[in-house]
Amino acid sequence: MPAVRKYRRETSEISCCLKYLLFTSNVIIWLTALVVLSVGIWAWTEKDMFRNISKLTFIALDPAFVLIILGTITFMLGLMGSVGALRENTCLLSAYAIFLSVLLLSEIGFCGLAFVLKDKGWIKDQATEGLRAFIKHYREDPDQQNLIDWIQEDWLQCCGIDGPKDWDSNNYFNCSSIAIGSREACGVPFSCCRRRPQEVIKNKQCGYDVRKEGYPVDRNIHERGCLRAGEDWLESHLIGVAATVVGLLIMQILGICFAQNLRADIYTQKSKWH
Repeated sequence: MPAVRKYRRETSEISCCLKYLLFTSNVIIWLTALVVLSVGIWAWTEKDMFRNISKLTFIALDPAFVLIILGTITFMLGLMGSVGALRENTCLLSAYAIFLSVLLLSEIGFCGLAFVLKDKGWIKDQATEGLRAFIKHYREDPDQQNLIDWIQEDWLQCCGIDGPKDWDSNNYFNCSSIAIGSREACGVPFSCCRRRPQEVIKNKQCGYDVRKEGYPVDRNIHERGCLRAGEDWLESHLIGVAATVVGLLIMQILGICFAQNLRADIYTQKSKWH
């Protein structure tokens, strides 16, 4: 009786687990980036900035512009990763790994630079300039206004850069604006005010006249500047911030490794076909 030859069907060398893990994670990134990008474009459209680019005073501090840039970069990254994994496209996977590597190196370089310059006052100077720009253009950009209000009222519970007096650099809150009839002259925004017990709706006029001479000592506003408050917050949340940064770096490293391994598997499979 002749021997029966058994043929073993060759299975794919490409890991389905790796492929769909990379695909799923990048689809989530892609969808999140799409939402962020849409919000940024909507905010710019509401401010009519696309037709009035010249109105931008400090584009790097415009929240809508930051959302557009972050959303665009993340959208491209997620699209390359998801399509490259699903279609087993080595070119897209290579571009994804390179793009992610450049971002990773940039972030590591920025963290290293920040660590080196932390004692030289460079970071503090940049934060001061940013807050000064927010204060100066407080009434000119609703996004910047909402951001500085959130920083002062909800996040850091502070007022100004070094204190309430810094609001004198804003034309509306400058004490000299009394001459032109500004009701907010020698005052501060409502976000500088401390919330009173059992207060449901905050008084939007609580900051009026609080910097005038002869105003009662208990002004019911935050006296601490946002620069010092930010330093205190960072010191008290240092472990959490560091863990978040390290976690993001590890996720990017894993993304690069997954993309490279999947690309190598695809090359191996194609070489067997030929």
